[in-house]
Order: sequence, then structure tokens, then C-alpha cells
Amino acid sequence: MEYVKLNNGIQIPMEGFGVFQVRDKEECRRSVLDAIRAGYRLIDTAASYTNEDAVGEAVREAVAEGICTREELFITSKMWVQDMENYDMASSAVDASLKALGLEYLDMYLLHQAMKDYFSAWRAMEDAYRAGKIRAIGVSNFYPNILTNFCETVRVIPAVNQVELHPYFTQEDALKTMREYGVVPEAWAPLGGGRYNPFDNEMLKGIADAHGKSVGQIILRWNVQRGVVIIPRSTRRERIEENMDIWDFVLTPEEMTQIGSLDMGYGDTRTKHFDPDFVRMCVHRKIHD
Repeated sequence: MEYVKLNNGIQIPMEGFGVFQVRDKEECRRSVLDAIRAGYRLIDTAASYTNEDAVGEAVREAVAEGICTREELFITSKMWVQDMENYDMASSAVDASLKALGLEYLDMYLLHQAMKDYFSAWRAMEDAYRAGKIRAIGVSNFYPNILTNFCETVRVIPAVNQVELHPYFTQEDALKTMREYGVVPEAWAPLGGGRYNPFDNEMLKGIADAHGKSVGQIILRWNVQRGVVIIPRSTRRERIEENMDIWDFVLTPEEMTQIGSLDMGYGDTRTKHFDPDFVRMCVHRKIHD
């Protein structure tokens, strides 16, 4: 496993495990435990996934079994839009995530969307960060123009920006903006979220064969070689283990260029985030009373 240093000096694993859409609590607990046993130390959840409690249970079980210590894990969660109403609601959301996870601190906490009063929410996160409740704070789904305005305004620059990043949506301009502000890019849907059929691509299959790897491993390796943290998701133990097995080979510059040539210039969420109906859905979606 490789690590990258965040702008506040702490280190984050370059590969983690995501639990988006893993709604069944027992399946989530089992999958996270399988991931930790397979060597994952970064676990990514969110209040809106409604599985923070299952993640916390798996973390405690892993520590109790002696697989790892709590300090070796890097646990991330995210504040949902509902709680970005004002400073007080955002402060309560931080505490609610800690309570749901059963943890004394979070390694990373992110604003899930650039919606509602996310500046007030960020001030609450800054204070939680200074109080030691969170080791690092960041954002998610902040496009370059939004991230630029944000970084030019806030006191604490985000450590991470979690966005859609894969060969079909490379977001080179977004990566350039993040580098300018010292923000580490983190890819959700690093395999494309099942929308682009990469496993049928002959070029990708050829590169995979050349390295004795799967197409999925090639795609994940491509992102980490760009300096992108990845959080692939799976509930199948063999796939969880396969996704972790990307640290014993290196793609050539020519292969990196070939894979990047698949870029379509847009992704599924780029369309949604600019759709007023999607924004209204996020603003009005409630995850708690």
C-alpha cells in the first residue's frame, strides 16, 4: 500500500474501500470486515448511506480480533445536505456521525455536496477539526469553479475533494485546480460505476494481459499513478481482494496515455449536478427526522 500526505501533514492510504449503496447492515458489516482483513485501511462511508453504524461495528470487530488498531485505520464519513442548513445543524451532524460510528474521532469528514449553506457547514467542520473530533476535513463533488471560490474564501483549505474519476471521465482540469490548492483528489466510482463496459474494451484487455492482471486492476492502477486516491466498492470477497492487488506492477507512460484516451469529457454526475431536478432532490432529501 502507498500513502499520500495531506495538506495538514497526515497521511491517507492511496486505496480504500467504499460502501455506497450497501444498504443491508449485515452485508455492509461483513464487507468492511472482509476489506480490513484483505489489507484495506481506508474505509469510506457517509451519513446519507445510512450504514455508518454497520461500518463502526466492523471497525470495532476488526480491532477486537487484532487485525489492526484503530490508529491504523482511516475512517471517512460525509455530511448530508439536510444538515447544511446552518452552523448548529452542521455541528450536530458531526456528532451524529461519530455517535453512529461509535468512534471518538473521524480521520476525515467531507461536505457531501456543494449545496445549501455549505460555508456555514464548513465553519462547523473547521471548529470540529480544531477540537480534535476530526483529523482532516474535505469536500466532495466540488467542480473546479466551486472549489476555487471555496479555497479563496475559507480558513482551512480542504484536504481532499472526492469526485467521479475514471478513464471515461478523467477530469484533468479538475485535477489541475486541486493541485494548485494542495487538495488531494479522491475517486468515487473509480471503475466507472458499471456504466461504461470497460471489461469488454480490447485495448484495456490487452494491457491487462500484458501485466497478468484484470481490467479492473488496470483501471485502478491508472488512477493511483495519477496521484488519485481510490475507493472501489464490492460486496464479493474475491473482488475485494482482487481490487487490493494493484501494488506489484506499474503501467508504462504509453499505457497511461492509452487508458486516458477513453475520456468522454463528461460523467454521469456531471449531467446530474447541473440538473435542477437533481439539486432539488438533494436539497429536500431527508435522512433523519
